[in-house]
Parts: sequence; C-alpha cells; structure tokens
Amino acid sequence: MTNVISEIRKDYLYNLVLKGSRGDARKFDEYREISIERDVIRKAEGSARVKLGLSQVLVGVKMQPGEPFPDSPNRGVIITNAELVPLASPTFEPGPPNEVGIELARVVDRGVRESKAVDLEALCIVPGKQVWIIFIDVHILDDCGNILDASSLGAIAALLSTKVPASKFGLGEDYQLPIRDIPIATTAIEFSDVLMFDPDVDEESIANTKLTVISTADGNICGMQKSGKGTLKPEQVYRIVDIACERAKEIREKFLEV
Repeated sequence: MTNVISEIRKDYLYNLVLKGSRGDARKFDEYREISIERDVIRKAEGSARVKLGLSQVLVGVKMQPGEPFPDSPNRGVIITNAELVPLASPTFEPGPPNEVGIELARVVDRGVRESKAVDLEALCIVPGKQVWIIFIDVHILDDCGNILDASSLGAIAALLSTKVPASKFGLGEDYQLPIRDIPIATTAIEFSDVLMFDPDVDEESIANTKLTVISTADGNICGMQKSGKGTLKPEQVYRIVDIACERAKEIREKFLEV
C-alpha cells in the first residue's frame, strides 16, 4: 500500500511540476514562512524555536569550562547533537541517532564552525588548559520538510541569544557570546530536471537529489552537503548556489526582526 501511495503522490507532484507549480502554490525558489523565537528555554544559556512552514525545531545551548583540543589550545570547543523526536515524524525511531540525525548535526556544526560565526579564540580561559565548551542541542519537533535549514536557523538564533555563564563558574561576570557572522543554510532538491527550494516532506520523498549551501553574510560559501542518489549538472549547481545566496540574504534579515 505504501508503494502505491508513493507512486500516486509522485505522479501528482510530477504533473504539478510540468505545469510549473507546487503543492502549496509556491514558486520553485520560494521559501515557506519563517518564524523565529529566542530565549524559549529558561535554564539554557541560549535557545530558539524556529518554524519553517509547518516544520518546527527547538535548539538549546549550554556552556561549561573544559579542556581544549590539543591542536587548538587557545580556542573554545563546539559540540553539536541532534535528536529526532519520534513524535515529529513516523520515520523517526527512538534510540541512538541514525544517519539522518548524524548528518543533520554535522552540517549544522559545519555551518557554525566553518563560517567562524563564533569567536572561539575569545572563549579561551587559560591557554592549553581551559576553554569554554559550547553544546548545541537540536530537537526536531515537527518534520514537515527541510529540517536541515530549520535546524541551522535555530542554531544560529540560539547562539545569538547566548550569554557565557562566567559567574556560574567563578570566572567573572556573564557576557554575550561573541558572534561574528550569521551563516544561513539553503536547501534545494532536483526532481525531473526542476530545482525546488525549501522542499516540503512530500517533495523530499520524491526528490532525486538534494543540495544544501551554507553562506556567510558577505556571500562566501562556507559549506555544502549533497545527499540522494541522483546527480546534478554543473549548471544546476551554479544556479542553486546563486539562488541560495540570494535567499540567504532575505532570510538573514529575519534575525534583525527578532
């Protein structure tokens, strides 16, 4: 029965694409409505809830002193985890993170790390001995498609609201986490030679391949992630990158409104 339903859905979406349309009447490069709330978890150093259409994620940030990595003795540490709550999707199961959760956490982490969004050198307490460790925990509450972009938005929104809890550990007064950039992840799928941005869960289920582009405020690419068995032509990749950077500028403005 599941295969039959999948084929019916695929045919329906395929016919819509041929007509230049989508299930929710959006343009192919148009995002769903984005809502961002900060400071939604009292006991966290920083937090945010992001809604992307009907998809919803909750991100919390905790910080504590710890040892630095041997190859970066004067830099703070970032550790990112993702939890796919079973109630969020029928495809999520309880237990250790699966491939989807691991990929999501790694891409979110890469966006923050490679964009140098956080000034990690400013989080050094005693070089070689003690630095601040940032724990970013992503919780998927509702998966209605494109949870990767929603999670990345949630992570940077939570970091922007984070205060370093120095007084809690006898290290002086609390201060705002030093943020230097706002990286934005933008995801597109390819289906029947058509590129669609911000795919909903139905569109993701029939996509040949998916490409996520993470860009910084100055338009530089700081990360990319491809998934799916399909391939993309060079001109498709270039087009995705161009549109991704444009959409990222628009999405970044959301942070100025919060």
